Amino acid sequence: MIYLHKILPLFILPIMLFIIVILIGLIKNKKKLIYIAVGVLYIISTPIFSNNFFKLVEGNEYRKPISTIDSADAIVVLSGMLEINEIGDSTYVEWGNPDRFFGGIALFKAGKAQKLVFTGGKLPWDKAKKTEGEVLKEYAMSNGVPSEKILVTKDVGNTAEEAKAVKELISPSKKIILVTSAYHMYRAKKLFEREGFRVVSYKVDYKAGRNNKIVVMDFLPDAHCLEQTETGCREILGRIFYIIKN
Repeated sequence: MIYLHKILPLFILPIMLFIIVILIGLIKNKKKLIYIAVGVLYIISTPIFSNNFFKLVEGNEYRKPISTIDSADAIVVLSGMLEINEIGDSTYVEWGNPDRFFGGIALFKAGKAQKLVFTGGKLPWDKAKKTEGEVLKEYAMSNGVPSEKILVTKDVGNTAEEAKAVKELISPSKKIILVTSAYHMYRAKKLFEREGFRVVSYKVDYKAGRNNKIVVMDFLPDAHCLEQTETGCREILGRIFYIIKN
């Protein structure tokens, strides 16, 4: 099932759709289709489109000061920030979005909860033996968090599995502070609430600029902006999938 969750969206995300439209245009000799596809690709690759689109996905609320976050029974940090490479007896970690980790550590050190939970993110095709949660536990301990205060879930492949796995460690009647990327929070919060948790959201890893001035570069296509647009589209598809499923 995890393969379907990861692969099926690829066929309705912008890049694949553009490839399909262009192929149809070439086969049917419909140049208009090709021009439209190229034009739309140009638009969604520009910073001005990507940034404003991603603001809608992330929501209007910006990052809250930790002092305003209510205390809870546990802090739950979702996976999705590391690439783990194991070579021989050595483990090498590449950080993608460390804000989730450091946000969880900051909440714990501020006394917002007595337990810190990491999810054991690991996809079936990952070669590393360690899960993301196991690696993050080691980093948390090196940052002064006592080992007995840290919990790690079993292996999980997506957000729905994370919510179910956390429920195996913590009673669903408990109140948790959920830490994840801003664009991912809406769906994550819904899935954890569906499992019975009372959720306090703590958004981190904001990708859309909030106070940027418009400059000429905002109208020029950029590969990073195209990737950001695709990420936003994938997240919206995820929300639609779980709405339909329920």
